[in-house]
Amino acid sequence: MFFKKKKFRLAALVASGILACSMFSGCSNDGGGAANSDQIVVGSNFELTGNVAQYGTNAAKGFKLAIKEINEAGGIDGKQIKIVEADNKSDAAEAVNAATKLISDDKVVAIVGPAVTANVIAESQVAADNKVPVIAPAATNPDVTVENGAVKPFIFRSCFIDPQQSEVMAEFASKDLGAQTAVLYLDSSSDYSKSLGKIFKEKFEAAGGEVVMEEAFLAKDQDFKAALTKIKTADADVIFVPAYYEEVGKIVKQARELGIESVILGTDGWDDVKVVDIAGADALNNTFFCTHYFEGDEDVQEFLTAYNTEYLEKPNVFAALGYDSGKMLVDAIQRGGSDAEKIRENIENIKDLKVGTGVITMDAATHNPIKGIVVIENKDGGRELRTKILPQG
Repeated sequence: MFFKKKKFRLAALVASGILACSMFSGCSNDGGGAANSDQIVVGSNFELTGNVAQYGTNAAKGFKLAIKEINEAGGIDGKQIKIVEADNKSDAAEAVNAATKLISDDKVVAIVGPAVTANVIAESQVAADNKVPVIAPAATNPDVTVENGAVKPFIFRSCFIDPQQSEVMAEFASKDLGAQTAVLYLDSSSDYSKSLGKIFKEKFEAAGGEVVMEEAFLAKDQDFKAALTKIKTADADVIFVPAYYEEVGKIVKQARELGIESVILGTDGWDDVKVVDIAGADALNNTFFCTHYFEGDEDVQEFLTAYNTEYLEKPNVFAALGYDSGKMLVDAIQRGGSDAEKIRENIENIKDLKVGTGVITMDAATHNPIKGIVVIENKDGGRELRTKILPQG
């Protein structure tokens, strides 16, 4: 997920990252320092403070749970995995600084995080220069792992990408719901939202539908009624709102208060139980979103129970994807020791790995996981599985 991207000069940022790590560029970390160490040191680079801290902190909790589980089971070859946490403060420049410190000072052999696309992309050059693999739990923009048609050797993700989400929801609207007209209501401050809207429009219109109106809001807005009043006049079959649960809850609530009865569709940014508290159970009826797993599936019960036991709360999608990233990292270390290059190679070759949200295989050509995607219906305050799309082959 690409959340609320801060404006920054990317060229200058990358240059500063290269300068910051120039003294140790090209090295390959080998387990966190001393050869006789009884620990394998890994990095956690998340948004623990700042404007998207709610995403980073949840992803970090999922990651820490995965590492706690392997440590309590005896570790790997007698070694415990030690997490060194860094707070990138929801800022791309700070993400570079955090990655630089983790690699140069803490000698981590891999990094999990950040949560958001802009911060992962900023971190990527430092990781590549120092041959340290990164797993991004929730950065769904395709550019995270592929640049100018070439895969980034050291960058991976545990989530599916934006085009998959938009294609699934466009097809669901057209085929399952029989929708012929749609409105896009996008967060203009978020590349995540804009990218999803662009692809949805392309796919929906290719299927014979028509996007009859496009409106926008800004992250942290509270009153959406002016735009929703305009949207009501379109009388569209569906309204596509690829945004995050705080704004989504308010948008759905206010839309229903204005008498809008159209089906409202969304993506994985909706996936938090708090959306019901914000919107209200009745308002959320006749809304659908796609995400990474359905909590009723048998194959996710072990994770849900473990997370609830550890934190006394239900996980949201960020926590689940952070846990998946941790499971991927543990698997890679188990299959090849603590050398960073071997970890990178083993992540690239993940096949049929059981993680929190299901089973994944890594696509070596794109560094995207091959995994299922589900469409969920919000109904009377609960959730029902509408459809599950499994990877081909």
